Amino acid sequence: MEDKFVERLYSEHLNAQTIPSPGLACSWVKGTLEMLFPELADRQYATYRAFRQHFDDLRLDLYNILRTIEHRLEFTAEVVEKKFLERLPQIREKLIRDADAICAGDPAALDRTEVIRTYPGFFAIAIYRLAHEFHLMNVPLIPRILTEFAHGETGIDIHPGASIGEKFCIDHGTGIVIGGTCVIGDHVKIYQGVTLGALSVQKEFAKLKRHPTIEDNVVIYAGTTILGGDTVIGRDSIIGGNVWLTKSLPPGSRVYYQGHINQRHSV
Repeated sequence: MEDKFVERLYSEHLNAQTIPSPGLACSWVKGTLEMLFPELADRQYATYRAFRQHFDDLRLDLYNILRTIEHRLEFTAEVVEKKFLERLPQIREKLIRDADAICAGDPAALDRTEVIRTYPGFFAIAIYRLAHEFHLMNVPLIPRILTEFAHGETGIDIHPGASIGEKFCIDHGTGIVIGGTCVIGDHVKIYQGVTLGALSVQKEFAKLKRHPTIEDNVVIYAGTTILGGDTVIGRDSIIGGNVWLTKSLPPGSRVYYQGHINQRHSV
């Protein structure tokens, strides 16, 4: 009995599709963040050559990860690797603006260095932004491996398909869920326990927009749930804690608790 079971498992391994190693992908993304931000690095580089070697090692790791799924890519692994690396300067600039937004939005934050080094919200956003680039290139598996790694480390679940603008601020963060078709504008601040989810989990609706749109300059406080692909939270709104919303709100709205809405239009 045991031998047959082991043989069956071996057969499944032998015939399984080649997939990226989660361990290698997670090691690569941690190394990439350490390269992008000295605040996250566990060592200093005495020479440019040493730093360049680290960069080249990461580049090779990325190529090897992509090679495992090259048959499922729209381009070759080498082309995808090149396109991704070309986007790194823009990703880094976005992340710096995210870190500054978190620092400005949290009175307890001393400076950008503290945010980058210690804040789980920044870590989750950073991995999301890297994963999102792969998602935009229709790379399978890798985006979810990366964001699920961040989810496990921080308790913050951001689907790589979500569209998130600049200066995104997550405060505390534990328990946040952001769905794959969610659209978030610029300068949005979200607290712990917020869910931006779908009204339906039916499989046939998977490719439709199922998650809400959050416009610019919105603050969503802890424990709030906002559901539905047609739900739009207008710019400059403030959503208080523990609110449940399935309908759109105009710009400048203030929602303090379920059933009590004070709508104020911005001029």
